[in-house]
Amino acid sequence: MNVITKTITLGDGREITIETGKLAKQADGAVMVTMGNTMLLATVCSAQDAVPGTDFMPLSVDYKEKFAASGRFPGGFTRREGRPSDYEILVSRLVDRALRPLFPDDFHAETFVNVTLYSADGVDMPDALAGLAASAALAVSDVPFGGPISEVRVARINGKFVVNPTYAQLENADMDIIVAATLDNIMMVEGEMKEVSEDELLAAMKVAHDAIKVHCKAQLELMEAAGKTVKREYHHEDNDEDLKKDVWAKTYDKAYVLATSCNTDKHSRSDNFAKVKEEYIATLEPEVAAEKKGLIDRYYHAVEKEAMRRSILDEGKRLDGRKTTEIRPIWSEVGYLPGPHGSAVFTRGETQSLTSVTLGTKMDEKIIDEALVQGKDRFLLHYNFPPFSTGEARASRGTGRREIGHGNLAYRALKPMLPDGYPYVVRVVSDILESNGSSSMATVCAGTLALMDAGVQIKKPVTGIAMGLISENKGTNFAVLSDILGDEDHLGDMDFKVTGTRDGITATQMDIKVDGLSFEILEKALNQAKAGRLHIMDKIQETLAAPRADLKPHAPRIVVIMIPKEMIGAVIGPGGKIIQNMQAETGAVIAIEEIGNQGRVEIAATNKDSLDAAVRMVKGIVAVPEVGATYSAIVKSIMPYGAFVEFMPGKEGLLHISELDWKRIEKVEDTGLKEGDKIDVKLLEVDERTGKFKLSHKALMPKP
Repeated sequence: MNVITKTITLGDGREITIETGKLAKQADGAVMVTMGNTMLLATVCSAQDAVPGTDFMPLSVDYKEKFAASGRFPGGFTRREGRPSDYEILVSRLVDRALRPLFPDDFHAETFVNVTLYSADGVDMPDALAGLAASAALAVSDVPFGGPISEVRVARINGKFVVNPTYAQLENADMDIIVAATLDNIMMVEGEMKEVSEDELLAAMKVAHDAIKVHCKAQLELMEAAGKTVKREYHHEDNDEDLKKDVWAKTYDKAYVLATSCNTDKHSRSDNFAKVKEEYIATLEPEVAAEKKGLIDRYYHAVEKEAMRRSILDEGKRLDGRKTTEIRPIWSEVGYLPGPHGSAVFTRGETQSLTSVTLGTKMDEKIIDEALVQGKDRFLLHYNFPPFSTGEARASRGTGRREIGHGNLAYRALKPMLPDGYPYVVRVVSDILESNGSSSMATVCAGTLALMDAGVQIKKPVTGIAMGLISENKGTNFAVLSDILGDEDHLGDMDFKVTGTRDGITATQMDIKVDGLSFEILEKALNQAKAGRLHIMDKIQETLAAPRADLKPHAPRIVVIMIPKEMIGAVIGPGGKIIQNMQAETGAVIAIEEIGNQGRVEIAATNKDSLDAAVRMVKGIVAVPEVGATYSAIVKSIMPYGAFVEFMPGKEGLLHISELDWKRIEKVEDTGLKEGDKIDVKLLEVDERTGKFKLSHKALMPKP
C-alpha cells in the first residue's frame, strides 16, 4: 500500500493533512483531508467517454455530512441520512462553482465528485475544507483539470483577518467569506458581512488568496508524488473545420448587426438571433442540416457570443442599448397583496419579484437539526423560480439547488438588518414572475420593501446589483457591466452580485469564468456596483422611504415578558394545564422557553383585548403575593372550616371561617358564599415554613 501524505501548516500552527493511497482506491482519485478531528473523504469518478451529443460539462458535486461524524443519530423515523439539507446543497454549490470553469472546454465525460464528512468535533468548520478535498482528489486522478484550486474561509474578528476560523471564533466576526482560487486567480467568492467597505472586502480576498496558494502548491507536490502529472487522453468532440468557417462566414456579420441593434425585448432578440441560424440551415441540403445540427448549434453559439462581446468591447453597445454603467428602468409597489402581513413588487427591466412577508410566533421557528449544527432560525427567506418566469413550457418539480443558493444569498443580505431582539419569526417569500438577469438581487430589493411594508423596523434598507465582465487578453481590454442581462451572464466572464446599505456591503457572491482577472478589475467592479446599488436605493425609497410605523391590522401582536426561571413551572402548570387554560380563555398563543437564568414568555394574539387578557394572567402568575395587599378572589371550594379561594392566577389560600366576618359564623353556607363567587380578601401573612397564605375578608370590613 503506497500511502502519500502532504501537510499544510496554517499561520496559527494548526495543520491540514492530505492523504491518498489508503482509502477508496477504485475511484479515479481519492483523498482524506484531516484538520484536527475533522476528516473529509473526497472521491472523483469520471467516465472514459462522453454521451454522444453532449456539448457541456456534466459535472455533479455532492457534499454530505454523516451524523455519526459527531456521534449523533439522524432524526426522522428511518434514523438514517436522507435527502441533502440546504446547508449540504450550499456547500456542494460552493465546490461546483469553483471546479466547473476549470475543466477543458472539450471534455464532456460525466464526472462525479463526492465529499463526505466522516469525523468532526464541532471545532473546525468542514465547509471551508471541501473545495481543497475535491481539488486534491482530482489532482491525484488522471481526469483532465485546470487546477488545482482550494477554498478557504476568511473572517474578520476584532479587526484582524483569520483564515479558516473555528466555530467559536466565527461568532465574533463582522465579515465571513469563502474564497476559491487557483494558484494565480480568484475563481469564486461568497459571504456575508456587516456593512463593510469595498476596500475591506478586497483586502479579505487577498488574504484568502495568499493562503490558497500554499494549498495549491501542496496539491501539485501530491500530484507529482502520486505520478498523476500526465492526465488521460480523450476525444469528446467531433469537429468540422470547414463547416465552422462556413457558419462564421455566413452568420457573424448578421449576428453582429443584431448585437448592436439595441433591442430591449429579450424574446424578440432571441427570435432574431434564431432566425439567422435558421436562414443558414435553410441553405444546406436537408440531410446535411440534420446530420450536422449539433455542430451548427455549437458553432453558432460561439458566433453569438463573439458578436455580443465585440459589440461591447469595440462599440460600447450592450444588447439592449444601455451604457456599461446604466441600470434598467425600475418600478416598485408595496401593499399589493392584502392577505400577507407585508408585500411588494419590484421590477427592474425584464426581471420581476413578487415578495410577501409573514410574521409569526415562536411556534413558527425553523428547527435546524444537522450533523454539526442544531438550533432554531427565526428569519426565513424562500426564493422560487417557476418556469413561466422565462417563458418555458414545462412543469415545476420542487425546489432546485439554484433556488436554494439564490435564496441563501438574499437571506444573508437582509438578515443583518433585522432589528435586534425582534419578537417575531419572519418569513420572506420571493416568487420570480419574470427573469432576465439577477432575480436574486430583485429578491433583495423586493424583500426590503416588503419588510418595510409589514412594519418590520429594519435598521436600514438593502439593495443589490449583479455585475458582469467582458474581457480579453487576460484582462488588458475589458468592460465592467452594471445590472447584467441573462445573456450577458451566460456569455460573459463574471457574475458578481453585491448587496448592501448606503453604508456598506452586507453580502456578495462572485463567479469568475476566465483566467487572469486582476484585483484592479475587481476593485472597479465593486466601485461600479456601489454606484448602481445607491441608484437602486434611491428608486425603492421613492416607493417607501422607511418602515411603516405599525404592523398591518391583521398581523399578530406579540408581547414578550421575562420572568424568573423558577416561575416557568408555575406558568405552565401541572401537565401544561395552566398555560392551556389561559390560551383557551383568551384566544392568545403563549410560548415559553428557558434562556439562561430567566424564562422568556411570548404572548401573541390578533386583537388587543385577547393580548391584554393573556398578559394580565401571566403577570398575575409570576407576581409575588404582597402581604397587606387586597385581591379579588374566586371561591374554588367550600369546606366546613372555610373556603379555598384563588386570589392570584395559580395561587390559592384558605379563607378561614373566622376570617369571613367579625361576627361568629357557624356554617360557611350561612353567608351565602358558594363556588365561583368573587370575594375581596386581604393577604395577612405568608407562612415562611409552609408557604401557605393567610387570607381575611373581615379585615376589609369595618370593625363593629
